[in-house]
Amino acid sequence: MEPNSGRLPGLEATGPHMEPRATCSAAAPLRRQFRVLVGVTGSVAALKLPLLVSKLLDIPDLEVAVVTTERAKHFYSPRDVPVTLYSDADEWEMWKCRSDPVLHIDLRRWADLMLVAPLDANTLGKVASGICDNLLTCVIRAWDRSKPLLFCPAMNTAMWEHPITEQQVGQLKAFGYIEIPCVAKKLVCGDQEEWWLRSTGGPRGAIPR
Repeated sequence: MEPNSGRLPGLEATGPHMEPRATCSAAAPLRRQFRVLVGVTGSVAALKLPLLVSKLLDIPDLEVAVVTTERAKHFYSPRDVPVTLYSDADEWEMWKCRSDPVLHIDLRRWADLMLVAPLDANTLGKVASGICDNLLTCVIRAWDRSKPLLFCPAMNTAMWEHPITEQQVGQLKAFGYIEIPCVAKKLVCGDQEEWWLRSTGGPRGAIPR
C-alpha cells in the first residue's frame, strides 16, 4: 500500500508538520496504539519483510508503518505488505514549499519505537558516519534517542567479519541504539549470511510492550 494521502497512518494533518490530533468516539476515548516504524534496507533478508510485518500486526494494540530504501524494494512486493510504505519519493513529493510537512520529522514524531530490520552493511556504514542521504537515514539521524531504536544487522559473512563492521556496530550502540544479534543463514549462492531471523522465521528479541 503506497502512501498517497500525504498523511501518516493514524494521524490527521493539523498544521505544517501534521502533529497528532486525538480522535475519539462519543461514548469513550480510544486507547492509543503503540506505534512501530520498521526500516528496511537492501539486504536479501528484506525478503522477510512481509512476514515481519505480519508478526508485528499479530500483537494487540500495535500500529505499524514501513520506511524502505530503494534497494530494499528489490526483495519484496508492496502488495505483500499490508501497511503504509514510505520511500524517498514520498519525502520530496510532500514538500513543495516552507509550510509543507517534512516527512522524516513527522515519522520520528509519530513512532514510539523504530526497528531497522534488516540493516545492511551499506546503511550500517551510513548511520555510523552520520550520513543521511535518503528518507530512512534521515529518520534515523533525526531520531528521538529517548525512544528505543532496534537494529538487526544482515550481510554476507565476509562483510560481517570485516574489522570495520564491529566498529560501526559499536558506534550505533554508543548512540544508544539496541542491537538484535544476527544468526547465520545459508544464501542461495551457497555462502553464509549473518541474518537477523531465527530459523523458525520469527524475529529475534522482543518488541517492548
